[in-house]
Amino acid sequence: MSARFPKPATPLGPRARIAVVVAAVLLLAGGSVGYVMHAEQRTKGQRTEADASFALGGPALYFRDTAGGRVAHQPLPAARTTGTRAADARTGGTRTRGGPACDRFYASDEGALCLRAEPGVLPKTYAIVLDRRLREKRRITVPGVPTRARVSASGRMLSWTVFATGDSYATTSFSTRTAILDLRTGYLIKSMENIQLTIDGARYHAPDVNYWGVTFARDDNRFYATVSTKGRTYLVEGNMRDWTAKALRQNVECPSLSPDNTRLAFKKKVSDDAAAPWRLYVLDLRTMRETPLAEEHSVDDQAAWLDDNTLAYALPGGGGRGSDIWTVPADGTGTPRVAVKDGSSPVAVAG
Repeated sequence: MSARFPKPATPLGPRARIAVVVAAVLLLAGGSVGYVMHAEQRTKGQRTEADASFALGGPALYFRDTAGGRVAHQPLPAARTTGTRAADARTGGTRTRGGPACDRFYASDEGALCLRAEPGVLPKTYAIVLDRRLREKRRITVPGVPTRARVSASGRMLSWTVFATGDSYATTSFSTRTAILDLRTGYLIKSMENIQLTIDGARYHAPDVNYWGVTFARDDNRFYATVSTKGRTYLVEGNMRDWTAKALRQNVECPSLSPDNTRLAFKKKVSDDAAAPWRLYVLDLRTMRETPLAEEHSVDDQAAWLDDNTLAYALPGGGGRGSDIWTVPADGTGTPRVAVKDGSSPVAVAG
């Protein structure tokens, strides 16, 4: 914004010049204050917390309702291993809305993690810790755009990933920052990049190391994640007590540990086509055998286990809609089916 003043017929003296400058500053400041007040009023008009009656309970499938941006839930979809893929397949039941506004969401039976984006010239994310009633317990502000969220089965360990730059894992120009929070001790690891990493049996150091997609074991000590360096991605197994991580194998992204802790679902790069680079696989941690799943579409998501036999994940919705949640058997058999239209960030809550 600029202020325009008529040119004086005669040169202005020092006092007159000062008066003109002051008037211009006041005019500009008034416009800025008006804009800020309007933005604050607009934000205050948007309800972001959960309704009083909305809480964690189950068994149910919780997810982000992409149509409204708030968390919702509905009955868990019934298992099905036969049939055909159809965009209008019967879903799991009536949707109950009223949860908090989140861009990424994940939960255990004990609490939840809500990532909420705050757009701007320098975007930031609020990592919001929620209790069983989905009431805010703690809020952490981090720079970047939210992309991954996880909570351990006990509810003790939380992790989130944000994009520091770029907006897609399909490119090589992105940078991530992954944090881990221990709710029992209150200790926050703001970035995993200082973990003692071992690749091929040797300590590894590089300036381009990026971590994302943490998943926790039942003991709240062991975890798995993806590390990227020099154009390659690795599955790493980490230890919270020792703060160490070792690479297990290449070409593994966004791992998700099964409830029985025996298998990892992950997305594997199978093509250089930026529009469809990945396919879902399951890795048996005992035999290290990989199994491709029946979902042949490219899944850019950290899949969630609904039980030991079923995975859920988001795919782009038809007709320009944001995304739908699909399910597929975890053993490579069966057929993908839609579970939730207009949904993302699926998680099963037992009770």
